[in-house]
Amino acid sequence: MSKRRILVTGGTGQVGTELLQRVWPDDVELIAPTRSELDLTDCEGIEEYISTGDFAAVVNSGAYTAVDKAESDVLTAWKVNALAPAAIAAASKRRGIPIVHISTDYVFDGSKTEPYVEDDPVAPLGVYGASKEAGEQAVRTGNPRHVILRTAWVFSPHGANFVKTMLRLGAERTELRVVDDQRGSPTAAADIAEAIKTIVLRQLSDFGAPAGTYQFVNAGDATWCEFARQVFDDAANLGKAAPKVTGIPTREYPTPARRPRNSCLSVEAIKRDFDVAPRPWREALKSTLKLLLSESRAEVSRS
Repeated sequence: MSKRRILVTGGTGQVGTELLQRVWPDDVELIAPTRSELDLTDCEGIEEYISTGDFAAVVNSGAYTAVDKAESDVLTAWKVNALAPAAIAAASKRRGIPIVHISTDYVFDGSKTEPYVEDDPVAPLGVYGASKEAGEQAVRTGNPRHVILRTAWVFSPHGANFVKTMLRLGAERTELRVVDDQRGSPTAAADIAEAIKTIVLRQLSDFGAPAGTYQFVNAGDATWCEFARQVFDDAANLGKAAPKVTGIPTREYPTPARRPRNSCLSVEAIKRDFDVAPRPWREALKSTLKLLLSESRAEVSRS
């Protein structure tokens, strides 16, 4: 049986790792090249890799995600987040295959008080958001068979993320000060991966599958402070010590990059077109913490 090969960029990232852990149909094979095999700063190499790879679809989950570092590392951020998607879109269009491209809530400036919908005007506040918005435009104009999937505040047992940072700091300190005037939607990488799986399988089976820009986040919203408090409440129920969490305004925690005050995203479009209904973020967080803390205990027992 011949395999339908799906190229996954960023296979070691949070979403890429979860994609590789999904259960896929027997005739689907995910190919996740290493950075040495596929360098997202090398547009010519990207096009050659896709043109010779006999792929049925591409999931671009690779990205430059260091929001603050991007302010001083502008060229690399734009190569990975804007030029690489342009190369992927061009090469996948020539092959006649669809692409799913992961984007971000940071394409918005946060001035809206309601959740953002897909066609709201974009106005990124920093280099990271601007480079991701440019990547969206590159995919949107480069391959008509595309799904751009915006998401936000990603957490998982893998890599670096807010949940793991809070657990590390909570083990070191008795009190944490966390920003309480930026609001968004915490989202599990595992749930993003499931949504991508649904989209890709639809693309593979239906040439006329829905295309365009969509948004996926877990249901509900929180500030970073509320998110942190929920992390420690759940961790305490699993036997971990919980520090005191004090909310502070953004001005008391200056960073190189500005963040949107509100980056909540509407998910009505993906519900309608792909029948994807996100679970509450608190439920997703509980599942993630159980995995994280069980892995931590297993490491301790082995040492």
